[in-house]
Amino acid sequence: MKPENFCQSCSMPLDNPEMLGTEKDGSKSNEYCKYCYQNGAFINPNMTLKEMTSVVINQMEKMHIDSKTIDMAVSSLPHLKRWSMKSASL
Repeated sequence: MKPENFCQSCSMPLDNPEMLGTEKDGSKSNEYCKYCYQNGAFINPNMTLKEMTSVVINQMEKMHIDSKTIDMAVSSLPHLKRWSMKSASL
């Protein structure tokens, strides 16, 4: 999958339209999932990359996803749009 096919906040695959977040006008976001982004804003705007890493690990472990896949998802987080924008502004 191309990088844009993953949530640019949590790295979740966006291969199902039902998983897409929403913009202010109600349209579907092409960049973020419904768990991270609704009505044009992040659900948890103050979340840190460290907190997101914990959430991703916990959710993937609950789904019994193998550790290699979890490591890949976690290693991609700092490169996603939400987090790379924050590091660029520091």
